[in-house]
Amino acid sequence: MDNIITMLQAQGIKLLGGIIVLAIGLFLTHWIMKFLTRKDSFTKIEPTLKGFLQNLLKLVLYIITILTAANVMGIPLTSFVTILASAGVAASLAMQGALSNFVGGITILLLKPFKAMDYIKIGDTEGTVQSIGLFYTELTTPDNRHISLPNSSLTNTAIVNFTREGTRRLDVEFGVSYDADMERVKQTLLSAVQETRGIIDSPSPIIKLTACGDSSLTFMIRVWCKNADYWDVNWDLLENGKRALDREGIEIPYPQMDVHMK
Repeated sequence: MDNIITMLQAQGIKLLGGIIVLAIGLFLTHWIMKFLTRKDSFTKIEPTLKGFLQNLLKLVLYIITILTAANVMGIPLTSFVTILASAGVAASLAMQGALSNFVGGITILLLKPFKAMDYIKIGDTEGTVQSIGLFYTELTTPDNRHISLPNSSLTNTAIVNFTREGTRRLDVEFGVSYDADMERVKQTLLSAVQETRGIIDSPSPIIKLTACGDSSLTFMIRVWCKNADYWDVNWDLLENGKRALDREGIEIPYPQMDVHMK
């Protein structure tokens, strides 16, 4: 009986020690992560990489804490690692999607097709990148919807990055009557371009006749602007173009059809 009591006391002390080590480890993990986020050298890291490193470091510290607590409790690390390895194999089969997302996140960080605060489009989804996590990339759409995309899907599809180059080309079309003088139309649309703020001078704006439609001549205005000004320039150019054509009395015709009776 005394031996049993002694053994229980010894195991209880080990269990208590393991719990204390676990609590201290979790506290230290929280403190280390909080300390790192305040360091200047860490805050200067690119936001995309910073978020990924935070999640990865936290996961590593948790694993170290659990292994240390298990060792204090008297669980042999070799046995514990063997159990973890066996569980890892089983978990990897059950969590193939999560693992592929993890590998996808590393691939994104290495190849850098986009970074935090870039405006991207994947399929029918587009928005501003907020963060790249271990498993998901977070986007915010222009109408303030939050979208989480699996990292694995981003590495297997075409990604359109609207931000990387700094500038974007904008094409705006206007249809005018066949009776309109083409040179006059070009000068009128050029005045609309000059009235529109946000258009950059290089490359120079282009105004060309692009199509002879069933009911109208189609003129295209091609200009360049900064990414941040794209939509403002688009809307302002449409309004200024319509006002300029109205001011010069140039007709924007409705669709029409000529019917000849025999």
